[in-house]
Amino acid sequence: MKPGYIYIMASRRNGTLYIGVTSDLLARAHQHRNKLIEGFTKEYSCTLLVWFEGHGDIEAARARERQMKKWKRAWKIELIERENPQWKDLYDTLF
Repeated sequence: MKPGYIYIMASRRNGTLYIGVTSDLLARAHQHRNKLIEGFTKEYSCTLLVWFEGHGDIEAARARERQMKKWKRAWKIELIERENPQWKDLYDTLF
């Protein structure tokens, strides 16, 4: 089974947030950073990878994504700040 990742991209600290899921976090984060994907993240400049979580399979990651998309914004911000209080771009940590 393919591993899966859920991730949050942000436009800036406390800015616009996007939650997504992928089986290739490095490639997907690269696409968002360079605005290669048409849609929400490109329109709102969500180019910073501020949080991610790995799962054993893509379906588990999708289930977590569906759950988190229902969360209040404050809960998402709390999750980011618990692990990444400076809202640093975590893209370079993927290498």
